[in-house]
Amino acid sequence: MNSSESKHTSWRIVLIVILALGMLIGISFLPLSKWTKGKVSNINILSDVLEINTPEYEEDETEMSEDAPLDPCLEEDLAIEVDTREVDTLTTPEGDKPLIAVQPSRVGEDVVIEDYTERGQGLTNLRNAIKSGRLARIAMVGDSYIEGDIFAQDLRDMLQQTYGGNGVGYVNMYSEFPGFRRSVRQGGGKGWKEYRANAKFDSKHMGITQHYYKLNSGTESTYQGTSSLGHTKSWNKSTFLFSTPTDAQVTLTTSNDTVTFDVTGSPDPQALVLRGNTSVFKVKTSSPSVIGYGVWLSDSTGVSLDGMSSRGFSGVTLGAVNSDFTSKTRRFVDYNLIILEFGINAMSAKQTNYNGYSEKMIKVIEHLKRCYPNADILVLGIGDRGSKQGSSVHSMAAASHMIEAQRQAARKAHCLFWDTREAMGGDDAIVTWVKNGWANKDYIHLNHKGGKQLGELLYKAIKLNIEK
Repeated sequence: MNSSESKHTSWRIVLIVILALGMLIGISFLPLSKWTKGKVSNINILSDVLEINTPEYEEDETEMSEDAPLDPCLEEDLAIEVDTREVDTLTTPEGDKPLIAVQPSRVGEDVVIEDYTERGQGLTNLRNAIKSGRLARIAMVGDSYIEGDIFAQDLRDMLQQTYGGNGVGYVNMYSEFPGFRRSVRQGGGKGWKEYRANAKFDSKHMGITQHYYKLNSGTESTYQGTSSLGHTKSWNKSTFLFSTPTDAQVTLTTSNDTVTFDVTGSPDPQALVLRGNTSVFKVKTSSPSVIGYGVWLSDSTGVSLDGMSSRGFSGVTLGAVNSDFTSKTRRFVDYNLIILEFGINAMSAKQTNYNGYSEKMIKVIEHLKRCYPNADILVLGIGDRGSKQGSSVHSMAAASHMIEAQRQAARKAHCLFWDTREAMGGDDAIVTWVKNGWANKDYIHLNHKGGKQLGELLYKAIKLNIEK
């Protein structure tokens, strides 16, 4: 080959590379979620190169559809027929606790927490933990409404501003879309295979996160603080929760230290902890027996709030949380408040009777009380969601029925309830929120701006209850 032909071939290779890169970049900016009405998520092909510096994703502008995907675990339960009569008091079997009247959700301009606990104790466990000076832990468990730490991140930030603490709390071992979450920069971890509670799942690993991760190949998961919020840049306690039936080796790294642990195999969950102020945490292992449950990034005092979202879940799978597993992990990570944010994936535009779902969630709440005896339980009613009525959009008629089913579950299970939809503004609130740029055009999900608005409203309700 002469020099002229060689130069021509080189230019062809360069041109092919440029075109390929252009195609990859172009795909990364396509609004796939919008075009497919949420069936395909937006992707970022370049995340492998960018790692933890992946830029933040734009808010999902998915157009409205009448129904969010129904949790397949609920299809039979929604057909359960239960007495639907309207009642002002909750009747209980003879000899049980006194009747519990429905409480006002609004006091003045504030939407308050409705207290259906047996002795009207409110947020006693959370209040006592804060007053004791030890770390007060909150788990916010929900569906896609809180995905990307939306809603949770601003609630966390406000609580930490008032009661102290730093760090984002729980983060999973691997995320396909790390840039969507603004409260932590997450990278690596592609050696982990995710297992979810609504799919093939080993029940012995079933904790409140409803996820665990098995190692396919050696990997390093990386977590870096961010200045997007006031208390997420650094923290002083980094915890990796895992199990391994055989001996394994795990390396943990912070801003100031790298430690390799030789771990003795055990059937029980274990935790490795590095203390000291840090803005980075890395977990590295190539031991195939390691099963990761997640990392917890927090201070040793103040408040930590763990945002645990599972797209498509309705909450009913929490009834299968393994009590033996939680009894063993609570010595590492226990909770003083569990917030349950579900309901979107239990709704249908044509259905008004959600008593079957309510009965299922009563069992879930009672089970969580046994698994986490030190925790208050707060049920959030669903936020407002829209439905096309002629040429305009209004609140879906089924929304109020779902909220009453959720409130009834809280009453019967003797826990706390907060009316999210009422806090948003009640009827047609979602229309206003979309106009204000606080919610996506699917008329269901909040964006980060809306999450901040709603986070502030729930923060006020929690603060009122703690300090009353």
